[in-house]
Amino acid sequence: MAQLAIGIVGLPNVGKSSLFQALTATAVPAENYPFCTIDPNVGVVEVPEPRLPLLAAIVQPRETVHAVVEFVDIAGLVEGASRGEGLGNQFLQHIREVDAIAHVVRCFEDASVARVGPADPLREVEIVDTELALADLAAIDGRLDKAERLARSGDGDAAAELGMLRRVKEALERGTPVRALDLDDEERLVLRPLNLLTAKPTMYVANVDEHALPDGGACGAELRAALEEWGRSAEVVPVCARLDAELNDLDPAERDEYLAAVGLEGTGLDRLIRAGYRALGLHTFFTFNEKEARAWTLPVGSTAPQAAGRVHSDFERAFIRAETIGIDEFVDLGSMKEAREHGRVRSEGRDYVVRDGDVLLFRTGA
Repeated sequence: MAQLAIGIVGLPNVGKSSLFQALTATAVPAENYPFCTIDPNVGVVEVPEPRLPLLAAIVQPRETVHAVVEFVDIAGLVEGASRGEGLGNQFLQHIREVDAIAHVVRCFEDASVARVGPADPLREVEIVDTELALADLAAIDGRLDKAERLARSGDGDAAAELGMLRRVKEALERGTPVRALDLDDEERLVLRPLNLLTAKPTMYVANVDEHALPDGGACGAELRAALEEWGRSAEVVPVCARLDAELNDLDPAERDEYLAAVGLEGTGLDRLIRAGYRALGLHTFFTFNEKEARAWTLPVGSTAPQAAGRVHSDFERAFIRAETIGIDEFVDLGSMKEAREHGRVRSEGRDYVVRDGDVLLFRTGA
């Protein structure tokens, strides 16, 4: 089961479906007309993790299992989507179901691919972000109405909630996304059932021409400057969907040679997944036994029992301790036997905070 679902959104014909094809190597319709993608296409891909094969080479399991990410190609939004324009509300509902948003912005030039409106990447960002904010405002207004009725009836919790809801509404009216607000854990818990679109971690994918890689060229710089000016903490990830599709046709050695030659740290898939992990605060730990060596995705700051619960729900309840060693150290030593003999395997209890790259062996009770 995917720990991370990333929704690919943007205006029609900015390259969303082409990017989805390149990321997932799955054939989906990508004809040159708006609303080609109506129902969302879903593709599940392995998270590129170069440390996992090193672990597998040592422990020789029957199977190697990568963590996975789910990409959801969501049909193009248009101005007025929050009022039902295009196929608006249907698309907005699809976005509510993902963990993070990859907002694709057209930065490439191709006269054969129709545009929706003039060439203006920042205007594209404003249109989509405005529609998401308007949809959130509608949800906040509904919650406000309910809270006000309850507060008038003497409900103390509702009265306390009103101030926060009004603050969120004012921010959205200014164009500030919910994710940029300084909310405490209790306030976020209140908002969670609304599944607000602008609360979702977001990255902006600059779909550029190949010559603009690796930094995105002028369009990438313009997007970064605008996001900073608008006070939005979001990463700009330059990709060339056309190039990534071509790289899928190369064997791994040729692909790696080309990427190194042009100064790219991995494919668009690699860079987008890493950005998704950063946006959601995720990292990786590893487990192994005779059956499998496996990479797992875990929120940063999670404890050893919570990591055990990712492996099996019963393991968190029955957790006793975790034996752990960093994967780099494990690879250097070459075996668990050597690691134990050198005293490098640590025994950690319930309060241990898992680090990226930990190899964990869980000890549980009945």
